[in-house]
Amino acid sequence: MSLNAATNTTRILKDNLFRNNPVASQIIGICSALAVTNNLINTFIMGVGVALSTAFSSFTLSLMKAWIPQKVRMIIQVLVLSFYVILLDILLRAFIPDIAKALGPYIGLIITNCILMGRAEAFAQANPPGAAFWDGLTSGIGYLMVLMIVAFFRELLGFGTLFGVPVLPDQFIPWTIMVMAPSAFFVLAIYIWIHNTLLAKKRK
Repeated sequence: MSLNAATNTTRILKDNLFRNNPVASQIIGICSALAVTNNLINTFIMGVGVALSTAFSSFTLSLMKAWIPQKVRMIIQVLVLSFYVILLDILLRAFIPDIAKALGPYIGLIITNCILMGRAEAFAQANPPGAAFWDGLTSGIGYLMVLMIVAFFRELLGFGTLFGVPVLPDQFIPWTIMVMAPSAFFVLAIYIWIHNTLLAKKRK
């Protein structure tokens, strides 16, 4: 790998994890933050699903960009995204049916996640397949990172567990509100505030 390629790879990683994080900086893809983040296991599977779907769809669309007519570009993008999300859903149902059932319709809703379409439109259309794959993967990892932080506090305070394993003493009284969807707004808002405050200080 050349020095320029390594530098570009590092820049994409830092952008998608921190400076241009899809959730904390762009405020997109937060529907699932409300839906699945009361459980770390479900959150991890959902986040990995988004990361892989974004990576492979960006890779495929980058390969196809020279042959996609401009007039039907977005239709082709949705079809490619749908293919990978449906494939993910089939694999989850085949290998981890309990988690697939718990996630329910939210796997299918990955198709409508703005992160996938955003990376396809903003990056994959103008860059080679390898870079598009890396951009999609790191965008998904940035999304997963934020959701895991939200899920950590929601599961810990809502159930007293982490990954389903009890970690707090029996005397702990679970915070019922942390299991409810509105708590995701509060936890996510606090994270976004801290994230953007630290970024602003770093820029100074």
